[in-house]
Amino acid sequence: MGRRMQCVLLVALMLLSLAACGGQTEETPEPEDSPVEAPVELPPGPYVPAGTNPLTGEPMEEVYEADRPVAVMFNNLKAAQPQIGISRADIIYEVPAEGGITRMLALYQSLEGVDTLGSVRSTRPYYIELALAHDALLVHAGGSPEAYRDISAWDVDNMDGVNGGSDAEIFWRDQERRKTMGYEHSMVTSGEKILAYLAEGHFRRQHEEGYAEALAFAEDGTPAAGTAAEHISLKFSYYKTGTFDYDAVSGAYLVGQYDGPYIDGADGIQVSAVNVLVLETSIYVNAGDTAGRMTAKLTGEGKGTFFCGGRSVPIHWSRADRYSPFVYTMEDGTPLVLGQGKSYICIINPRDSTPTIN
Repeated sequence: MGRRMQCVLLVALMLLSLAACGGQTEETPEPEDSPVEAPVELPPGPYVPAGTNPLTGEPMEEVYEADRPVAVMFNNLKAAQPQIGISRADIIYEVPAEGGITRMLALYQSLEGVDTLGSVRSTRPYYIELALAHDALLVHAGGSPEAYRDISAWDVDNMDGVNGGSDAEIFWRDQERRKTMGYEHSMVTSGEKILAYLAEGHFRRQHEEGYAEALAFAEDGTPAAGTAAEHISLKFSYYKTGTFDYDAVSGAYLVGQYDGPYIDGADGIQVSAVNVLVLETSIYVNAGDTAGRMTAKLTGEGKGTFFCGGRSVPIHWSRADRYSPFVYTMEDGTPLVLGQGKSYICIINPRDSTPTIN
């Protein structure tokens, strides 16, 4: 009897134990969080402005792209070298003047950061027409009687260092140049002074709505069907010959004159241009002008040559009137596409000047 009771008690204890265990649930371990990798931060790329310089096709701050460019008359006599600030220009026009010399009209879409400019010399009617082709603000130091007549008749916005009013205050005589080069080669101005004068509201600062430059650009403007043209020599007159040597590293033509490199005295940089254009037209001495001043025909149409990337092609230029831009086309009539960058435009009389190419 005692053993039976022990068995009963043992069974009872086992049942109680099972009942107690049946009320418990085994906890499922929570999955461990997978480590989250921090995003990889790439170094910022070079800043590229959202706007486009209408004179070069290169990126620029949007705030400047609708501005009227500034066109500065540069003295190019050998005795006046080096010029100052010329290498910062977006487009340089070189045209014969009286006595076999040439002068430059240099266009700047923006003068921000541009310091001294000069030496500044007098203008002529055809340089004024070049400024009007870009709706530009003209900076000069005097002018021929015909130039002053046309400035008035054509209502040209200009800043004059010789016969100006308050605008003359943006010019000064550089004392070092006056001492070493003479009084006539010493007049200069600066980007800062020009911008300060324009900020006073003397002229319309931006192009009118609907205005557009007629220039077209591509990253590489090398003409596909062109002929080799790595070295160009252009004799303007007995006094002045210009040279353009293609530099494959920079993709630009390095400009020379007076038997040496064409150097900017502000920074020692040699003037260069991605695009070189030689435009042919009629240039002649004005009848009865004892000073030998000239006229260059800059409306109508004519032939020319385009150089880019070490190659050249013949082109055609046309211009409807003095207020219209130049339109450049290939011989088949398709628009000429320039390379992105600066342009150097030589205007010649083909009877007196022709480029030598090799």
